Amino acid sequence: MSRVAGMALYEYTIGRQGRELRVFSMYDEQGDVDEKYFPAPVFKGFHKKKIRFVYEAVRLGIGCREVILSHSNLLLAGFLVKVFSPQTKLILLAHGIEVWQKFPFWKNYMLGKCDRVLAVSRFTKTRMMALHGIAEKKITVLNNCLDPFLQVPPGERENPDLLARYGLTKDNIVLLTITRLSFKEQYKGYDNVLYAIEKLKEKYPGIRYMVVGKYDEEEKSRLEAIILALKLEDNIVFTGFIADRELAAHYNIADLYIMPSKKEGFGIVFIEAMYYGKPVIAGNKDGSADALDDGNLGLLVNPDDANEIAGAITRVIRNKTAFIPDPKQVMEKFSYPVYREKFWKVLEEPRPSPFPSSTGPGFPGD
Repeated sequence: MSRVAGMALYEYTIGRQGRELRVFSMYDEQGDVDEKYFPAPVFKGFHKKKIRFVYEAVRLGIGCREVILSHSNLLLAGFLVKVFSPQTKLILLAHGIEVWQKFPFWKNYMLGKCDRVLAVSRFTKTRMMALHGIAEKKITVLNNCLDPFLQVPPGERENPDLLARYGLTKDNIVLLTITRLSFKEQYKGYDNVLYAIEKLKEKYPGIRYMVVGKYDEEEKSRLEAIILALKLEDNIVFTGFIADRELAAHYNIADLYIMPSKKEGFGIVFIEAMYYGKPVIAGNKDGSADALDDGNLGLLVNPDDANEIAGAITRVIRNKTAFIPDPKQVMEKFSYPVYREKFWKVLEEPRPSPFPSSTGPGFPGD
């Protein structure tokens, strides 16, 4: 579960008699909790002890008002809770690619026991309805939100030390992508950004593409081969891992944020870039459309078309001010209070009957 979701749930329990939050993580260790979001005593990390995790989750989940599953891989634990405690409201958080595929019968059956699915975007909602037969009334779209502890946007772009670190100057046109570079997950769109830059470098010789994030060597080697073939050695910067405390500064030296992905559940990086006042270019074939409010907060492009991507970059370069997102609109849609209110509304819905029918409403084949 995300830290922000945990924070919203913890705040929900405050002042509500008989309500208590427990957060279990299958993979985290006990000391991994960040107490800015919720206190350590409510958290328990199982450090990959899967059987112990399922046992404890089911044992404590039985009789609870709600059990919230942060990933579809936890459906077994939720299903077992539902078997022994039918009146418990079972809620699944659905992010993206993990639910964009057909499930085996047994997993779809367990999915059918969920009383509510919170989909991170309309795209994820539509895919789940089509692939898993879930009725629309069972799915609520709950977009991700800005982290309430994000650093305040810096006032000035100039950061001589950071620019010097990457061999940049204030005259460069800096495109930014923040993502993990994985050879197994080549859907973030940075390949076609490279091809777009190759089309623009003669007209804009100062254009630079800064890719921030961890990478595996296989993927970096693949990209370096493309860069060499396109003669972009002077135009591309791979920073590697950057600590959270430095991200605001990296957003700030960029002229625009670009990530024309094809399999993004939502894309928190887009709303972070908008929070920092940057024009945003994203793909139009996934959940990114929600983050950009269908193009009202940025430019949506065909992620497979390098010419269209180059055209969008050119539009921003020519008139950057026109594409800076309205900060009021960004906060009205993606602030933490807005997210919390929507989440709480779902929690206030009535619990299911303790004696459900044999076929759960809205889940064919249950």
